[in-house]
Amino acid sequence: MEGTIRAGIISSANKVYLKTLQKGEVIVFPQGLLHFALNGGTGPAMAFAAFGSSNPGVQLVPNALFASDLPSELVEATNFLSHEEVKRIKADPKGPQSPSGYSCKNPDQVTENDFAFSGLAKAGNTSNLIKAAVTPAFAPAFAGTNGLGVSMARLDLAGGGVIPLHTHPGASEVLVVIQGTICAGFISSANKVYLKTLQRGDSMVFPQGLLHFQLNSGKGPALAFVAFGSSSPGLQILPFALFANDLPSELVEATTFLSDEQVRKLKGVLGGTD
Repeated sequence: MEGTIRAGIISSANKVYLKTLQKGEVIVFPQGLLHFALNGGTGPAMAFAAFGSSNPGVQLVPNALFASDLPSELVEATNFLSHEEVKRIKADPKGPQSPSGYSCKNPDQVTENDFAFSGLAKAGNTSNLIKAAVTPAFAPAFAGTNGLGVSMARLDLAGGGVIPLHTHPGASEVLVVIQGTICAGFISSANKVYLKTLQRGDSMVFPQGLLHFQLNSGKGPALAFVAFGSSSPGLQILPFALFANDLPSELVEATTFLSDEQVRKLKGVLGGTD
């Protein structure tokens, strides 16, 4: 979101994947692997992180080794560190407190670029019917997410823009507003509506499979990023599902209680056929 961050992963084969990230760039960290993020710029840096769990856990290696009550001799023996080095760090008060998915690449062909993605840095084209754009960072476009249970997307909404009622069959979603004001909501399976007006820095979660939407309710453009608990969450937009296909109009009318006039009008707008 701000600044320059050097981030990296150490694989179980002890291969290092290192990337310098600028504003708008993304990197994925596989579950359980050692990784880090370091401010590589001259000013402050800020980033958001999304996880494929509501309780991902965290264990910092320096804290685990040197801020615990593990006897020093065991720290030394299990990490090949000298007694002097372990003693120095422990005394320093300023010290640091085949997955599922599409076929994976041959590990020998994997590079840092597979774990990084620059596609979210650029605003999407909002010159369209819904005055909005969704830029996905899903597998396989963002190859490193394959099988990890995480992915992201960028939402750009011009004035009056809307992401219509839609569902993600494969994942729950978390949204964070970066710019503007967004009215967001979802409809439960009991048809109860949960509606919230979100400002910059606010977040909202949308349960898997439930109809939900985002609407720019401010005076200027709005920007949000969303994270999913799947590398391929899927997407079905309700108006397009009903009116942009070849489902016979009489069946649309019978199953939605809409008038023939309304169905034909919307099919004409969205490109559906009778």
